[in-house]
Amino acid sequence: MKLTISGYSTALFSTWYFLEELGILMDAGDGLTAALLQKSRKINYVFISHADRDHLTGLLQLNQLNARDGFPVICYPGDSSSFPALEEFSKKFDPHISGVQWRPVAPGEEIWVKDDIVVIPVRNEHVTASEHIIRSLSYKVMQVKQKVKPELASLPPEVIRQIIMDQGKESTTMEVRTNLVGYSGDTPVQDPERWNNTGILIHEATFLGSEGNVKMIAHKNKHSKLEEVMDMVSHIRIEQLVLGHFSSRYSAELIDRSIKALCDKYGISIPVFRLLPGLTVRDILSGAPVNR
Repeated sequence: MKLTISGYSTALFSTWYFLEELGILMDAGDGLTAALLQKSRKINYVFISHADRDHLTGLLQLNQLNARDGFPVICYPGDSSSFPALEEFSKKFDPHISGVQWRPVAPGEEIWVKDDIVVIPVRNEHVTASEHIIRSLSYKVMQVKQKVKPELASLPPEVIRQIIMDQGKESTTMEVRTNLVGYSGDTPVQDPERWNNTGILIHEATFLGSEGNVKMIAHKNKHSKLEEVMDMVSHIRIEQLVLGHFSSRYSAELIDRSIKALCDKYGISIPVFRLLPGLTVRDILSGAPVNR
């Protein structure tokens, strides 16, 4: 499936990614509606990774312009009290947005956005919390198809039709899920297998080097370093990598130079794209990869 992905992601300021063909928005930082204009009306589902303001303050304008009965559906980490508070405020501030759905979600839950597309939340460790408390999430966007069971694939069509008549269609098919898009949200690198066999991985890379220990924000939430991300990617199978959430302390030249050096170091040949600090990128995957 070809996807048009647009976005903006600068640490501390704003992060959002729009998956146009799927009507999905990943995070909702400032400026998303001004950047997308009428295309923002295509957003049906919003998946928020956590309650930092640079990931959610675009919701007010998005809802004010595009709310309708039942949409958008805003999915958020189930134990984050910021979202019910924001829901209450926004509905008082803009009474006409009462049709917006606010939905707390938990790891492993299935949110069906289309007949063949399901989004699955994954716990991450950006926000330190007890094991049973969910305050920060990554997301997997999966395509679901029904395929003929391997043991039946070589049978003539008329035989398969007879089996369907005798035993039902479910006896001849099996569900196959493909991870179209992985979205890390803000998080340190954790289990690499989490993103194995992903088509497009959108991953944060806030820091370029050892200065990642510098305190960016008062509550000390955890982020990724670029080299850790590239090391992880070198050990798993993904088709395309999108890097964002770089600190604005870095120049475009330094970011690109660092990405190219690490691609060489870790033998990464898949296309690698990046969102530079302060820049909105439309149709990210149609641009030239950094490492080509």
